[in-house]
Amino acid sequence: MTKTLPRLSRRALVASAAASLAGMAFAQATPAPTAAALAQALAGTPATQLPPAPGKRQVIIDTDPGQDDAIALLMAMAATDRLDIKALTVSVGNLPLTVTEKNARMVRDWANRPDIPVYAGYPRPLVREPIFADDVHGKTGMEGPTLHTPRGPLMPTHAVQYIIETLRAAAPKSITLVGLGPLTNFAAALNSAPDIKPAIAEIVVMDGSWGVGGNITPAATFNVYADPEAASIVFRSGVPVTAMSHDAARRVLLTPERIVPFRAMGNNAGKVVADIFDSMMAYGLRRRGVAVGPIYDPCVIAYLLQPELFKGARVSVDVETKGEFTTGVTVVDFRGYNRRTPNTLWISEADTEGFYALLRTQIARLP
Repeated sequence: MTKTLPRLSRRALVASAAASLAGMAFAQATPAPTAAALAQALAGTPATQLPPAPGKRQVIIDTDPGQDDAIALLMAMAATDRLDIKALTVSVGNLPLTVTEKNARMVRDWANRPDIPVYAGYPRPLVREPIFADDVHGKTGMEGPTLHTPRGPLMPTHAVQYIIETLRAAAPKSITLVGLGPLTNFAAALNSAPDIKPAIAEIVVMDGSWGVGGNITPAATFNVYADPEAASIVFRSGVPVTAMSHDAARRVLLTPERIVPFRAMGNNAGKVVADIFDSMMAYGLRRRGVAVGPIYDPCVIAYLLQPELFKGARVSVDVETKGEFTTGVTVVDFRGYNRRTPNTLWISEADTEGFYALLRTQIARLP
C-alpha cells in the first residue's frame, strides 16, 4: 500500500525556501576551515611552546638510577644557579633499592656534590611485586663507566618521612618534586600526609605516553607500569603535575655522532656520560638493530632549566590500574571527553638540538 505524503502549504514552501537560501548565504559567508585547522579541531587541545622559567627552584629529586637517571642527576647537580637540590630520594625501580641508592650516591661523587643528602625509600611498589630493567641498564644499573664504592653515607631517615617533614616546614608552593622513576615515594607521602600539598609548587615526572606506545608493554611506559597505583595517586592528588611524556622524549634521539662532544670535553663527567651513552647505543643495536635510542630522564631536567625547549598542553590525565592489556597506560584527554578540569601539563614535543646544547653546557661544568 502506497502511503500519501502530506502536501505542504504555500506558506510552508516559502518558509522552507527562505531557510534554504539563508543557509546557503551563511555557508558562502563563512570561510571553509583549512586542512590544518580541521586537523587541530579534531585533535583537541594544541601543544604550545612553553615560556622561560625565571629564578631558582628548590627541588627534591626522586630517582632509581639507572643510566639515564645518572645523566639527569649530573645535569641537575651542575645547575647550581638554577636548582637548589634539597635531597635525592631513592626508590625501587630500574633495579632493587639496595642498588639504586648506591648508584645515587655514586653519581653524587661524580658531580662532587657531597652536600646533597641521599635518602632511601620504599623497597617495593605500593601494591604489586617489583619489576626491574636490568636487561636495559645492566646488573649494576650503570653499565658503561668505571664504578666505585660511594664515598658519602646514606641518610638514616626514610625518604618518605624526609619528604613529609621537609614539606611541612616549607613555605606554600616553594618546593618542586621531581620524579625520575616510579612514583612510590611521592604517592606514599601524599597518602600519609595530605597536608603537605600546599607546599608543593609542582610535581614534574618522567611518565607516560599517548601517541608512541609503551617501552615495557605495548601500551605502558616503565615508570608508570612499575607502580601504576602510585602514579594514579600522584596524577589525582590535586597538585599541579607536569608530565614529560615519551612522545617528547623519543624525539630526543641519541646517535653516535652526538656522543663525540662529551668524550672530547676532557673532564671526568664528560667521560662518564660518553661511556653510558656508548652502552645505550650498544643496547639499541641489540634491541632494535640500529645504534640509536631515546633519552628519557634528562628531558625532565631540561624542562626545569629551559622549558622553552618544549611544547605542551594542559589536559586531564588518568592512569589505568585494572586493565588486562593496558595496566599502566596514561589516558590523556585532549578533547575534554571526561569534562574534568585539566590536572597535567602534558609535554609532547621537544627541541632536539636545543636539548643537546643544554646537556653539553651542563656536563662541561662538572669535574
